[in-house]
Amino acid sequence: MRDLSCGDTRVYLELEIRRVACRSCGKVTRERLDFLADNPLYTKRFAFYVGRRVRTATIQDVARELKLDWHTVKALEKQYMRAQLKRAGTPGPKAIGIDEISIRKGHTYRIVVSELIRGRPIWFGGDDRSEASMRQFYDWLGEKKAKRIRLAVMDMWKPFRNVTNEKAPQAAILFDKFHVMRHLGEALDKVRKSEYARLSDKERRYIKGQKYTLLSRKENLSTDGRKALKILLSANKRLNTAYLLKESFDQLWDYQREGWARRFFENWRDSLKWQRLPSYVKFAEMIDRHWDGIAAYCKSENKVSLGFVEGLNNKIRVIQRRAYGLRDEEYLRLKILTCMLPPL
Repeated sequence: MRDLSCGDTRVYLELEIRRVACRSCGKVTRERLDFLADNPLYTKRFAFYVGRRVRTATIQDVARELKLDWHTVKALEKQYMRAQLKRAGTPGPKAIGIDEISIRKGHTYRIVVSELIRGRPIWFGGDDRSEASMRQFYDWLGEKKAKRIRLAVMDMWKPFRNVTNEKAPQAAILFDKFHVMRHLGEALDKVRKSEYARLSDKERRYIKGQKYTLLSRKENLSTDGRKALKILLSANKRLNTAYLLKESFDQLWDYQREGWARRFFENWRDSLKWQRLPSYVKFAEMIDRHWDGIAAYCKSENKVSLGFVEGLNNKIRVIQRRAYGLRDEEYLRLKILTCMLPPL
């Protein structure tokens, strides 16, 4: 069986493994050695070394480096990730984040639940993003631990909210501001598209190819990007108005009291009159319908770092790109659940 290499020299262990036959049934059982991996041709420490290597490289690269079969590397990595989860233990979260990811084309969704205080995913599952799938998480967590949840951060998807109110009624529901701002970004993009359709070919040149310049936060733009944005906004008054409204809406998250936040929102909504921005009006109506989950952000006890949620989403996108074409959902589940855990 293969063990950790010594320098450039591969190390193999040769040993005898005892077999014991039961006198009653005749069944033969082989001795189990704790230092062996699930695949007995490798030691556990070698399997864990492979698992650590795949955290920063692809399966194919590690297989080539260690002269192993691709499927062997994947199997050893899965054992390593299971050991990570076992060491992390069963969570008892006080603040959770609920999101869904698309795992294949055709709107095939799975739910990802994260523990926000410790900053790690704790559950991946469901068959879609329905109430039945959301209940699977709370059934897995258990009634006792569900009662400890004080805050649930999610998007405005109704099944998530309904099941959380049912299974953890004591938890405050907070709508993730990144999802809210994404809806506003989509409203701005509709303005961009309508202006592009309305303008002549000569006037379109300022808008063409500038979607991400318009939707990105100004501080994230390069010098050239800021110049392009300035030219774009100077050339189109309606887009300039829509852009300024989007930027100003971000102030909502700074308020410490719901009354002030509500006054700001109503003033922002009133400013939409006479602007001919139907997508913004629909956005404002959506905010009004879901106000309780947005106003919850003003309360100091609901202040949690939402940067983790955005960072996790970026990590998941990288994992999905690397696992593109793989249909092993258990592998994807393990990759997501261990992506924030420390190495063994």
